[in-house]
Amino acid sequence: MAAAAPISPLAPKSVPDVAPIDGVRFASGEAAIRYKGRTDVTLVLFDEGTTVAGVLTKSKCPSAPVDWCRSMLPGGKARALVVNSGNANAFTGRVGAAAVQRTADLAVAALGIDEGSVFLASTGVIGEPLDASRFEGVLERLAGEATQDGIVAAARAIMTTDTFPKLATAEAMIDGIPVRLNGIAKGAGMIAPDMATMLSFLFTDAPIAAPALQAMLVEAVDHSFNAITVDSDTSTSDTLLIFATGAARSRGVHPIDTATDPRLDDFKAALRTVTLDLAQQVVRDGEGARKFVEVRVTGADTDAAAKVVAASIANSPLVKTAVAGEDANWGRVVMAVGKAGERAERDRLAIWFGDIRVAVDGLRDPTYDEAAVSTYMRGDTIAIRADLGLGEGRFTMWTCDLTKGYIEINGDYRS
Repeated sequence: MAAAAPISPLAPKSVPDVAPIDGVRFASGEAAIRYKGRTDVTLVLFDEGTTVAGVLTKSKCPSAPVDWCRSMLPGGKARALVVNSGNANAFTGRVGAAAVQRTADLAVAALGIDEGSVFLASTGVIGEPLDASRFEGVLERLAGEATQDGIVAAARAIMTTDTFPKLATAEAMIDGIPVRLNGIAKGAGMIAPDMATMLSFLFTDAPIAAPALQAMLVEAVDHSFNAITVDSDTSTSDTLLIFATGAARSRGVHPIDTATDPRLDDFKAALRTVTLDLAQQVVRDGEGARKFVEVRVTGADTDAAAKVVAASIANSPLVKTAVAGEDANWGRVVMAVGKAGERAERDRLAIWFGDIRVAVDGLRDPTYDEAAVSTYMRGDTIAIRADLGLGEGRFTMWTCDLTKGYIEINGDYRS
């Protein structure tokens, strides 16, 4: 196995102080699935009455755990989550399905819960069978070790090529009473989610029914996890789950059944904050990344058209390598807009790097200053804006630069 990469220079300066949530307990341990000398399995336990919702990869080659979660989500109830790193249990056929079933059986035996309340997720190498016997004894031991304050360890245990654990937290008011929302995520490569990131798990003590959770989660994902890309590749294993223990009922919060309930307004804002925070942390940990890039498209015919154009810019290897080389090569942005397939008119297009307009009306800006834009490109956060001059459509995506480090990490991934 290749040596661990140094922590991304774009990583947050500190891990957030994440207060525990009643009804959620964590334990992490070593199952030696692929990594030696580090934790690679996390068990999360939920009190009875916990509801669950989720969104999963749109890949036509989903992993066995994704199939499992997809079959369990309609039940809307959760008591346990088992996550392993090092092996995605994807493209493993009947052997993979059997490994998922065996893992669930071990969780049921260790915890005395119903199979339908067990959720599973795996991340790592694709195509290698997962030996579920590695979990024998481990899940039972972890069940006895689980504590409310184990979320940071859980975030570390689900890492693969990540260089730092990803956590976010927010507070919201419901019925005038504070409720908490915490989240963890993992992801650094194979990131163009089309649903969520590779793996992300959210936890709240709010008493919210599964259908309401589902509606809010889908909405939050559209402008967070579905608005990031590292390398344009959608994972087989993308899984985003949210668990609501309902423990805030004991503090006077009344249950909520529908996403349209006005009491959820503050919670929806907190959910958007946490999902966007986690999604941007994934980009900041992009494999080999040295620059965090915001791509904002305005003036498109529709928001949907703006998203297509933004994705074309954010996924362009030529744009991303220009950013890596600190070159404000706006011609590559023109290229990406033109190839996107949405309506664009050359002579209405304007482009900015930061606050510096570099092109307008189909030409280089008459006030273009190479020295000023070169200075801007040396920063570690770059904003690219393209205005199509056609309508009111707008969308923002986040990506990172493309460096030699990305090639090195992925060239050595299975070595």
